[in-house]
Amino acid sequence: MAAPLVATHGVLIDSDVLIWFARGNLQAATAVNNISDSYISAISYMELVQGCRNKAELKVMQRAFKSNDHDMLPVTHIISDLACELVEQYALSHSLYLADALIAATALSHNLVLLSATGKHFSAIKGLKLRVFRV
Repeated sequence: MAAPLVATHGVLIDSDVLIWFARGNLQAATAVNNISDSYISAISYMELVQGCRNKAELKVMQRAFKSNDHDMLPVTHIISDLACELVEQYALSHSLYLADALIAATALSHNLVLLSATGKHFSAIKGLKLRVFRV
């Protein structure tokens, strides 16, 4: 098995931005295409798979990620532990739930900027470098 990918700089693209991109939004396309070092969380990939309406859409999405320049970052033990801490700290106050906590923990553990359209969930997280995407 290959060693897990470790990022040390760049941008983690949240699922919501990728959804806008997939829908053909020009602002999302510009934002995504102008990032030189981009990553996605395995959680975002799974969210996109769950959003597919049929096998044809799934195949298109799989091909897009296999041919894309965005490396997928796995959920590690460190990310899992940090996500648990984030949920404990921010679920009640900022509606930070499972997927978003794992995505934020991925950005924090790899020291990445998080590009997301849902800044509300992430804005209070100490140490998280957040760039909010506006449609």
